[in-house]
Amino acid sequence: MEIKVMKNILDRNQNKADEVRSVLSMKKVLMVNIISSPGAGKTSLLERTCEELGTKFTMGVIEGDITTDRDAQRLKKYNIPIVVINTEGGCHLDSHSISKVLDNFDLDKLDVLFVENVGNLICPSQFDLGEAFKLAVVSTTEGDDKPGKYPMLFREASAVMLNKIDLIPYTNFNFDIFRSDLNKINSKIPLFKISCTRGDGLGEWYKWIAERIDAR
Repeated sequence: MEIKVMKNILDRNQNKADEVRSVLSMKKVLMVNIISSPGAGKTSLLERTCEELGTKFTMGVIEGDITTDRDAQRLKKYNIPIVVINTEGGCHLDSHSISKVLDNFDLDKLDVLFVENVGNLICPSQFDLGEAFKLAVVSTTEGDDKPGKYPMLFREASAVMLNKIDLIPYTNFNFDIFRSDLNKINSKIPLFKISCTRGDGLGEWYKWIAERIDAR
């Protein structure tokens, strides 16, 4: 019974996700579903991206959080449309919640819509939001075992951001183990080694995401 219930939930989610994807495709809006554990650097990555590409592209953000709007407050200074979805304990966003807030954006004027999902490497990976692709963000301070422990996210993501590379000397993070596990799951996935604090590696990310926005 539990498996059937989950399957029904996922089926209903998929139907709505397809509707969302159709709307965004018609409006030529690229939606990116950003998934990470808490504190990996999703909001910091968005801050950097808004600073660099905010004058070239029109951006919007959907902030998924358990209870607060603190991440959204950090992005207010960029004068972009932001909608907060508080899940009140839920471990992920779903396509129905995304569909309900799309009317808060002027999709005719939007180039890219970033979704900062609830901090979690498991649940958000299972739910299609209608996004163009998933973006996995992990940090060196979490350890090098994340691809091996949470393969679904890395199998489905279109790119991986390895953040906080400036802190590797202060951790036991082993890049060779991380890369080897990632290759076993998704050998062709782009991997960006970055530091949102120092700015390391972000140039390649800006180029990569800009190309995808232009091709939408």
